[in-house]
Amino acid sequence: MLPDTLLKLLARRDYLPLNVPELLRALGLASNRQQELQRVLRDLEKAGRIARIKGNRYIQPCEADLIPGRIRMNRQGNGFLQPDDRSLKEIAIPASATSTALHEDRVLVRRELTPMSLRSDARPSATGTVVRILERRRTQIVGTLQRSRQFLYVIPDDPRIPHDVYVTPPSDVGRPAQVGDKVVVEMREWVSRHTNPEGEIVEVLGPPDAEGVDMLSVLRQYGLPIRFPQNVLQEARSIGTNIQSRDFEGRVDCRQHQVITIDPDDAKDFDDAICLQRAGTDQWRLWVHIADVSHYVRPGTALDLEARKRGNSTYLVDRVIPMLPEALSNELCSLKPGVDRLTKCVEFLVSNEGRVLNTKFYSAMIHSQRRFSYQEAFAILQRKPDGPIEQMLHQAHELAQRIRRARFKAGSLELSFPEMKIRLDERGRVARIEKVVNDASHQLIEEYMLLANEAVAARLMHLRSPAIFRVHEAPDEKRLQEYREDVLGHKVPCGDLRQRLEVQRLLHKLDSLPIGPALKLGFLKSLMRARYSVEPLGHYGLAKQKYTHFTSPIRRYADLVVHRTLFEKKSASPPALKEIADHISVTERNSADAERDSRDIKLFAFLKAQLKSGRPEPYPALVTDVRNFGFFVDVPGLAMSGLVPLSAIEDDFYVFDPARNHLVGRRTRRIIRLGDNLVVQVAKVDTFKKQVDFRLADIPAQLPRRRKGPSRPSPQNPRGNNAGPKKPRKSASKITSLPSN
Repeated sequence: MLPDTLLKLLARRDYLPLNVPELLRALGLASNRQQELQRVLRDLEKAGRIARIKGNRYIQPCEADLIPGRIRMNRQGNGFLQPDDRSLKEIAIPASATSTALHEDRVLVRRELTPMSLRSDARPSATGTVVRILERRRTQIVGTLQRSRQFLYVIPDDPRIPHDVYVTPPSDVGRPAQVGDKVVVEMREWVSRHTNPEGEIVEVLGPPDAEGVDMLSVLRQYGLPIRFPQNVLQEARSIGTNIQSRDFEGRVDCRQHQVITIDPDDAKDFDDAICLQRAGTDQWRLWVHIADVSHYVRPGTALDLEARKRGNSTYLVDRVIPMLPEALSNELCSLKPGVDRLTKCVEFLVSNEGRVLNTKFYSAMIHSQRRFSYQEAFAILQRKPDGPIEQMLHQAHELAQRIRRARFKAGSLELSFPEMKIRLDERGRVARIEKVVNDASHQLIEEYMLLANEAVAARLMHLRSPAIFRVHEAPDEKRLQEYREDVLGHKVPCGDLRQRLEVQRLLHKLDSLPIGPALKLGFLKSLMRARYSVEPLGHYGLAKQKYTHFTSPIRRYADLVVHRTLFEKKSASPPALKEIADHISVTERNSADAERDSRDIKLFAFLKAQLKSGRPEPYPALVTDVRNFGFFVDVPGLAMSGLVPLSAIEDDFYVFDPARNHLVGRRTRRIIRLGDNLVVQVAKVDTFKKQVDFRLADIPAQLPRRRKGPSRPSPQNPRGNNAGPKKPRKSASKITSLPSN
């Protein structure tokens, strides 16, 4: 094949950079194949496998210290490159060196090597400069239309895009555009970061406070489809609504088993079920059943191509954007009670202590006996069981807890935080915010799903089948050291965090300290993000060397690929699997960002209504960071964080003490430090910057007085800093993203 031949030529030690005519001669190709060669060169360059240098000559990127990868931007304009070659460390890109790159673009970066970084024992952060945009992640942006004296421009909703976009008056978009409307802009070619990008309005969504415009903006911003293509829906309908007798062929009949499901109360896509039976005085037989999506969604079909494109389902605050049509996701594949369903099963023989003795994998059919919500299951676990199914639930809970204890003994980290679920009223406004705790009912299902995921990964590795794995790499040692120094600075004992046991000890200690939650958030930020890979690199957070995703094929394409690999022995080629793994890692991040923004939008409207009413509600908050211009708080009741600026504290003039990292009232001697529990109220909502400011609800009752020693302005801050911020503000509205399993 021409691409392989070309790559081999460029990899030769005696190769010198060649242009297109020279490559034709070197490859022995006829002149009429020049267009074919140019097409291959473009594709390989776009993929980052070759690089084009001056004189339109081609080389391997590494020969010129050019690193292809995906760039991620923060709100300050700085970028961070995740190289395609995962053996390379993340590369920091200063804002001045990002060129015209946007968040999640694939780019080519020239790595900057210093004499120190060339030493084998040196560990500085690598830096680089974007030299070329290989592929735009998105070509459309959503923003608010504004007008200056001379022209129209759009302020992007995404704060990671620092430039306004110049636009011409829209035409043929279905409705007139008014200043202040939300619009969708098709970006034109952007050649220099020193000039504003330009674009064309292709859709007018309407006023931002009009019903439905807020969520429509999120859908457009993240490229989430509202509907399935007609050929996909037609293919789903052609499958039918009932299981046929021929579908049972070659399956183990488990329909007489006490199979149950446990899911959120509003779930409709039930893709996992369990059954537990005694197998002797000291053994249990556990069945983990997973919806058999691969039976209906065949490789290369319209359903498969659309599922791959979407990558996963997206759960916005007011709707689900499913990976599969509802005829499959909520009906034929969903393991609903009282109906026959097809599954892929992992059957375990487990000891009383929770040790796996034997594992089997096969296709099965079930008839779920009962569907529990997490709340229902938890209530049953708090009382004596009534009937055989509830008895099984109690037994499953006891076994799951033994497995859980063994998992943490083996080094797994407890990284979970309570989550907040927003419930909307019929008009799409926030009705209430509920706390979701990882209680015994959640842990019951979690442990069995982790067990199945690990068993499947082990099987795939034993078979040496090319596959997709779920990986969570160990954190960068430099980040861990910086975090350790921060912990020690707060007088909390902390060992060598390169040792897992020391990490466990620290997390356990933080659970008992007032400052603990704030420092635990800091640890989470030092971790890598879980992703998909064709290499079984293990899972740091779970302390598992063998791990994949198998248990949610209705909502994750990765699991569907794993099902095919394990049961059908139809694994794609390693390059094709790598492309899928990279793609679904991107769609997962895209969905997470969209889900966060959908929550934020509803919360911003909720908080703005409180401000308008003049009666903002009080919320418990935790101080997570202290600066010379104010302090940041995490507000669990809103599932968001924000800034309390010093200008909003009116009882005193506060001075930042950098040595102790706290604020001290000059007159009252009251102290504000990391880990303080306070009560706050919303003070300001900035929907453009996606930031929320808070103020203290009751200052005298909350802030402790300093016990000893006068407060003096520090040399770094001789006048205090109530006058205003001197550093760029962090994101003031942010939901911490945990490294997902």
